[in-house]
Amino acid sequence: MPAAARYGDPAAKLDAINDVLRVQLAHRSVRRFGPRDVSDDELAAIVTAAQSASTSSNLQVWSVVAVRDPQRRARLAALAGNQAFIAQAPLFLVWIADLSRVHRLAERAGTQVGAVDYLETTIVGFVDTALAAQNAAVAAESFGLGTVFVGAVRNQPEEIAAELGLPPHAVAAFGLAVGTPDPTEAADVKPRLPREAVLHRERYDVAADAHIQAYDERLSAYNARFGLDGNWSDRALSRLAGPDSMAGRHRLREILERLGLPSR
Repeated sequence: MPAAARYGDPAAKLDAINDVLRVQLAHRSVRRFGPRDVSDDELAAIVTAAQSASTSSNLQVWSVVAVRDPQRRARLAALAGNQAFIAQAPLFLVWIADLSRVHRLAERAGTQVGAVDYLETTIVGFVDTALAAQNAAVAAESFGLGTVFVGAVRNQPEEIAAELGLPPHAVAAFGLAVGTPDPTEAADVKPRLPREAVLHRERYDVAADAHIQAYDERLSAYNARFGLDGNWSDRALSRLAGPDSMAGRHRLREILERLGLPSR
């Protein structure tokens, strides 16, 4: 059952199910790809699905750069934590929180867009980008392709911006590697927190944290299958321990300002 795999719990059920949900529940991160390319028709469909996502006030403050060139993918891989699968994937989509387009619109109209300089608008840019990219990932997986999101493009955002020729007021939010999954990759659907840990009814209930212990046990068992250590709690606390655990992203506010997104 799809729900059992998603939660790592044989007792988990989901009675409302359809083909779209089956694709979504089967999602896993793919970091090893087969040789088949992603066709231009598939790319067009993926981007059209992305454009069908909700967007705040229809501002559409995002763009995407499709990178196929092997040498550029290799350079991006080096900038994004030396993750080899970025160079191996036939297609790497870099999703851009793009406030540059409205700046150019204002310049052509001879007016100002002062609200773009505020944190709210920066948040809108990142939220719109994430909504679009998630639609794209589901679309890609509906074609039998595999995907993995890459937050490490924020490790060195200025270098990424230079590599992609981004204009001022635009920043790479994350990448998405796309390709045919290699069936020999040692990976599976990773269990998520129990539904009861994240679904609150009417008011937030911190007692829902009681479900974390069972999840830690399930994720530990999943990790052990693939030679990994640790449960969710330990990994989450380690990842968020402090600036040293952020791979340079603790400097993001000052870098955003230099890229033209002051987020006041």
